[in-house]
Amino acid sequence: MRCPDLQRSVNRRIIALDERGVTFHWKDYRAKGRTRYKTMTLEAGEFMRRFLLHVVPGGFHRIRHCGLLANPVRRQNLASIRSLLHVPAVTDARDDTSADTRAPTFVCIHCGAPMIIIDILPRTHPIRAPPTFRGSV
Repeated sequence: MRCPDLQRSVNRRIIALDERGVTFHWKDYRAKGRTRYKTMTLEAGEFMRRFLLHVVPGGFHRIRHCGLLANPVRRQNLASIRSLLHVPAVTDARDDTSADTRAPTFVCIHCGAPMIIIDILPRTHPIRAPPTFRGSV
């Protein structure tokens, strides 16, 4: 989660900010029904401490999927788990190398002739909005 996303979700949940502290909504996953959403008031320092626990330092990335089924090593881990459990490997249609390996044919919408792929451009960084200036320019 990026910091703007975190700020947006926190701003939506804050009810009041006064001399008593910060009052906000929170969700109790153990409760069901109308008592699931509750309010809590914390001192400003404690609220900031809990908020900053969710902020990742600069240069780091939040990892949401890790462990045995993490995407980069999923196939190797599942193969080794199956061999340790003496379970036969599952054949997946996507892993079948005998499938049709021809390049897809793209047809020109104007003349109907097949188009030839000359080069595939790698994805670049996503487009960002220009920086906003604070104060008078």
